[in-house]
Order: sequence, then C-alpha cells, then structure tokens
Amino acid sequence: QLQLAESGGGLVQPGGSLTLSCAGSKLTRDDYAWGWFRQAPGKEREGVSCISGNGGSTEYTDSVKGRFTISRDIAKNTVYLQMSDLKPEDTAVYYCAATPIMFRVCVLRTSQFEYWGQGAPVTVSE
Repeated sequence: QLQLAESGGGLVQPGGSLTLSCAGSKLTRDDYAWGWFRQAPGKEREGVSCISGNGGSTEYTDSVKGRFTISRDIAKNTVYLQMSDLKPEDTAVYYCAATPIMFRVCVLRTSQFEYWGQGAPVTVSE
C-alpha cells in the first residue's frame, strides 16, 4: 500500500489562493496517474482533478475549471493542486490519490484510485 503525504491546507479568505502538495513514496512510479478529491461536511467525496500517468491529459470538475490547476514534478515525486479565487463552497478535506492505471487518460472516479493520502483540510471563510 502506497503512503502519500499531503501538505498546504489551511484557512484562506474568499478570493484567495492556496496550493496543496502531495508527496509520493519511493514506490511511486513515474507513470502513475494522480488525482485530487474532496469531501465537504455532510457530502460525499467528489473528484476535483486528475492527471494521466504520462502527464499528457488532465481533467477538472466543472465547479473548479478556470480556478484550479493540477501539475506534477517527476523529479520530486510530487503532485500539486493550485487553487485560486477560492469560494466558501470549496471548503472541504482534500485528498490526493494515485493509481498504476490510466496512463493516457484519467477519469475522476474514486474506485479507480487505490492509494490515498490522509487528507488536508481547506477552509474558505472570512
């Protein structure tokens, strides 16, 4: 089981920006796909963004398009989620995930991601 380490969560005002990081382990391979999911209080976990194993394709849920950007640094074995123009409805615990499948195209489906981080709380409020 891969152990993923998240960081960068915190409190931010509406309209602000925040970047989350997720570090893989020594077992994480360059061709793994990565995803970001979030779960707000009282709601089910939803997909936010993902990047394919070859890095050539990304996907975003409609509510974050134009505001969030997913990226990865292969040399550092780290994936990032840059969030801008944050809204109160973005408040949630954000989870990073990885999978050895989805090399060319990724999909935001929780069942396809086997390895998960512990979650980084993000609160958007005055």
